[in-house]
Amino acid sequence: MKNTNEELASWGKTIEEFQLPRWNLLPDIELYMDQVLTLIEKYLSSLIVQPNQKIITAAMINNYVKLGLIPAPIKKKYNRKHLAFLIAITILKQVFTIQEIKDGILFQASVSGINASFNLFCDEQEQALKVVARQATGEKSIAIFDQPISADFIALKTATLAFASQLLAKKAISLGKDQLLTHPKEELE
Repeated sequence: MKNTNEELASWGKTIEEFQLPRWNLLPDIELYMDQVLTLIEKYLSSLIVQPNQKIITAAMINNYVKLGLIPAPIKKKYNRKHLAFLIAITILKQVFTIQEIKDGILFQASVSGINASFNLFCDEQEQALKVVARQATGEKSIAIFDQPISADFIALKTATLAFASQLLAKKAISLGKDQLLTHPKEELE
């Protein structure tokens, strides 16, 4: 059990330091699909629990365009707005349906604008990851609901916490599974 706790704590420290790029740090040039895929992988690879899990594919991006989740590329090129949408979608699809994500993005963009909403999403996701990281490391918890949240922002705050909580649960299950493989116990009756 000690080894699992140490691995979880190590993972927690990594997650606690995780940062998403803010709007002004996203490339301000047009990119081709392969460049977009590489960047999304780079930005989000620390959030992968299962090795060899594909974060995003060209087929996924094409489907997001068809579903109206992201704007169509212009002459097969993607811009900063596409990257912001794809980062948020890639994270949120772990806990929500595509329609829920679309509705949430449209709502939040109407409240704050696209770039401000993206930056707020990044802030909230990092804060939520810090909360679960503290659970993983055994450090003192961070109060995430220490003040009332406006109805305009409660979906965003709780969506990012849902993803972070799911990430922690998946990591704990993965480590537990690894422990069972190396130290089998009695099987369930």
